[in-house]
Amino acid sequence: MCRRRVRSPVWTSEFAGFRFPPEVIVLAVRWYLRYGLSYRDVEELLAERGVVVDHVTIYRWVRRFTPLLIEAARPCRHLPGDRWFVDETYVKVSGRWTYMYRAVDQFGQVIDVLASERRDLATARRFFTRALSVGRRPVEVTTDRAASYSRILDEQLPSAHHVDVQYANNPIEGDHGRFKARLRPMRGLKRLRSAQVIGSGHGGPTRTSY
Repeated sequence: MCRRRVRSPVWTSEFAGFRFPPEVIVLAVRWYLRYGLSYRDVEELLAERGVVVDHVTIYRWVRRFTPLLIEAARPCRHLPGDRWFVDETYVKVSGRWTYMYRAVDQFGQVIDVLASERRDLATARRFFTRALSVGRRPVEVTTDRAASYSRILDEQLPSAHHVDVQYANNPIEGDHGRFKARLRPMRGLKRLRSAQVIGSGHGGPTRTSY
């Protein structure tokens, strides 16, 4: 566990102009991302502590500041493991099914997330390019039997062992379930960017102590 407090130098300017202090905004966003709460739940918890803020404002805070929390938490996260589990799941955005590409390592740490309206070779390639930019390259990658994964791994990780046997991807399937449980209290996602923010937040500051 990383015990030191991380302060991003851009936070001062990012919080400028907001009526509430950064500590309140960060607390509200952390609560929303970490626990199975709706925006109205967070509104109520803050009101019990004497902070009166509308749930729509909390929604705007989550969209605006989740990427900042992810960056602030990054130095406290472990380096990704060398065994990756990659899969895509489905979430509804404005009533339409959208794909959520996700990768976790053997320790359950989320490596990266990509929300997309398409499930094709180009999207899979973009996802792996993003995921590999975080640092350590895996020696083993477990996926389902989608043809696109084999092709991308041959291109970008030719030396990695590719596992696609039945049930081998259970670790990320289980993590999909935890992510879906987080979405249940919400009244649906309205925009693709919201899906990306919530998906990234589920695997970023929500699993890091800083």
